[in-house]
Amino acid sequence: MVHGIYKGGFKLIKKQVTLLQKLPRSFQLKSSRYVNNHKFRSDKNHIYFLPRKQITNSSTSNTKSIMAAASRLTWLSQLNPNPDEHVRRTGIIGTIGPKTNNAETIAGLRKAGLNIVRMNFSHGSYDYHKSVIDNARKSEEIYPGRPLAIALDTKGPEIRTGTTKNDVDYPIPANHEMTFTTDDQYKLVSDDNLMYLDYKNITKVISKGKLIYVDDGVLSFEVLEVVDDKTLKVKSQNAGKICSHKGVNLPGTDVDLPALSEKDQNDLRFGVENGVHMVFASFIRTANDVKTIRNVLGEKGKDIKIVVKIENQQGVNNFDEILEATDAVMVARGDLGIEIPAPEVLAVQKKLIAKSNLAGKPVVCATQMLESMTYNPRPTRAEVSDVGNAILDGADCVMLSGETAKGNYPFNAVTTMADTARIAEQAIAYQSNYGDLRDSTPKPTSTTETIAAASVAAAFEQNAKAIIVLSTSGNTPRLVSKYRPNCPIVMVTRCPRAARFTHLSRGVFPFVYEKAVEKDWTLDTEARLNFGVAEAKKFGFLKEGDTVVTIQGLKPGVGHSNTLRVSIV
Repeated sequence: MVHGIYKGGFKLIKKQVTLLQKLPRSFQLKSSRYVNNHKFRSDKNHIYFLPRKQITNSSTSNTKSIMAAASRLTWLSQLNPNPDEHVRRTGIIGTIGPKTNNAETIAGLRKAGLNIVRMNFSHGSYDYHKSVIDNARKSEEIYPGRPLAIALDTKGPEIRTGTTKNDVDYPIPANHEMTFTTDDQYKLVSDDNLMYLDYKNITKVISKGKLIYVDDGVLSFEVLEVVDDKTLKVKSQNAGKICSHKGVNLPGTDVDLPALSEKDQNDLRFGVENGVHMVFASFIRTANDVKTIRNVLGEKGKDIKIVVKIENQQGVNNFDEILEATDAVMVARGDLGIEIPAPEVLAVQKKLIAKSNLAGKPVVCATQMLESMTYNPRPTRAEVSDVGNAILDGADCVMLSGETAKGNYPFNAVTTMADTARIAEQAIAYQSNYGDLRDSTPKPTSTTETIAAASVAAAFEQNAKAIIVLSTSGNTPRLVSKYRPNCPIVMVTRCPRAARFTHLSRGVFPFVYEKAVEKDWTLDTEARLNFGVAEAKKFGFLKEGDTVVTIQGLKPGVGHSNTLRVSIV
């Protein structure tokens, strides 16, 4: 279907092309300025552009340099990053704790780069978590910015230590013998001689000689004796501190924990009642675990996105079926690095991220990313490299835990992560990455995914400064993000919830359009596109004369994003 000149805030370069079939990887959509440089054929309903034989390089255009780069090595050898001119696309998740739980601080963290607020339900009361939700929403009144997402991180089927006397951290020397117990009378009065563990069946599944790791493996204990059905005698293998509510791992021991504890189920219901946007589901081992969570969320929580946390060997082994069932993935490297040998985590991280990228599912990299910034104003070089390499691997988001929950320098941590992301993103050879994704995606794809992939190809060829997507559900922006364009993806939606959870997808900048639907669909489309351009200008993505690629539907509703257009602002 060929349309005439668009009479809005855009000047349509020549024609609007409705794509109703799968386009090849080499598809090149060109404006009238270049149409003579292309071979093309057309019929009364469609225009098909054939690939250009040669790509022109331009020393003044990063995008065209990327286009011309023959390989990743070629691109990296020409790398000259300029973070001040680059719009960060990687999402930042920050855990809110006692140091940051007020509206003004959350607003400040958002200004520094925070996109998603995380609540850790391993700690805190419902009153406390309700205050985090309230403060997060108040922060949007202080600093409107872009919509803020709120995530509930479940305690999960995990094992934790009890509460120490007066919540003291007790030093433990190497070769120190002590007792672990499941007796509830010691739940709130643990110390360096007797520590409560909340896994009642531990004495049934563990045996003499097995290891018990505490606090992400900071402390390691060997089981000396299973004394009775509530008591273990253990010996520390190294020195450290034993503290309240620390995670416990049993490497090499099969546990019989349920997918959701009673606490988890109550926590999920709390999340539904208080309007959280996503759930970070801890210790997912099978696809059935995801279905169990979805059943608990129920009809009222059907729009809450599930982000599975892969934290053990069983989750890695069953990842393909889990990936199909989930909305997004988190590579939670802390517990994963305890359940499997630490050096193998590198390969597992890359594998899980790559599989998520190919599936078009957002993926988060988490745990100890800037750990030293909990108490220091600057990170180690290794930490900066870790964040950067996670982004180069393909992570859509990176996460801060103690750095923002209890750290002394939460703003420094968010700023450091944002600055690192801007540099790392400029080290990506986007064009070759796009080719890999297109070649590796099973064909045929859906109409929406075909349009999404074609929009990225068009953005490369046109040196577009943004891709503007009109979306109801957030599905189309997610698919555009899958193909990793070298420009922001501006999402315009009437659905606030969809706007918030699309922060999970790299490069998506969501904006909520609040005006009523026009009776004339064409006028409504024009109004939303102009709104998207205005917001993009406000945030510095666009200026007059820039080229943009737009995606919209010919009719209202979910699943009708079937029109691609190249325009000038």
